[in-house]
Amino acid sequence: MGILDRLSTLIKSNLNDLISKAENPEKMLNQLITDMRTQLAKAKQEVAAAIADEKKLQAEAEREKKQAEEWEHRAMLAVQESRDDLAKQALVRYNEHRQGAQQLHETWTRQRAETEALKNSLRQLNDKIEEAKRKKNILIARHRRAEAQQRIQETMSSMSDKSALESFERMAEKIEDRERKALAAAELQEDLSGDMLARQFESLEYKGSVDQQLAALKEKMGLLGAGKTEARQLGAGNREAAEAEVVEEDEHQDG
Repeated sequence: MGILDRLSTLIKSNLNDLISKAENPEKMLNQLITDMRTQLAKAKQEVAAAIADEKKLQAEAEREKKQAEEWEHRAMLAVQESRDDLAKQALVRYNEHRQGAQQLHETWTRQRAETEALKNSLRQLNDKIEEAKRKKNILIARHRRAEAQQRIQETMSSMSDKSALESFERMAEKIEDRERKALAAAELQEDLSGDMLARQFESLEYKGSVDQQLAALKEKMGLLGAGKTEARQLGAGNREAAEAEVVEEDEHQDG
């Protein structure tokens, strides 16, 4: 089983396990994304190891090729020196390294193709995880809206319950009764303390003061005629004479 096949099987297993325990969808989705990213990190490490093996094979193939070239060069040098025996031995080494280089090159070519396929699959898996993250956010938002709607419906249902409405009405009656009692107590307190009577007299006194101020203002503005002024003065003189008579009578009684 390949790296990505094992990863896919593990993710599916975790997904099925989480779905079976889906008490909290938001927590489940977050945990699923966390597991997928953890497994993706492990897959990246394994793909990186495969890439390293491919690079190692490439280096070994290049090294074998260079050694083959060196032995070929030695064989040519032996021929130039008329040492056919050494040339034959050099050619044997040349053939060995050339065959080794060819085999390593073929192995490296296959390894490179597999590594490229792994990298492509890893990129696809990373894209799918990113897509899953986006879908997760959408699903979480939908789940929260569904929960809010359910709470609203439950609240509306409880408010439509007859017993709940009756409780509200009883509470309103109790509050209104307390308000009436409080007003009655305040009114009784005012009656007992004489505050109500005092305020009535204060109101009358204030009203008289306003009448006097209005008359003075009209006089100041010249709106009162001479007859009215004399009448007002005469009225004032009569009041003073009456007051004097009362005082004189009191003094006579005392004498």
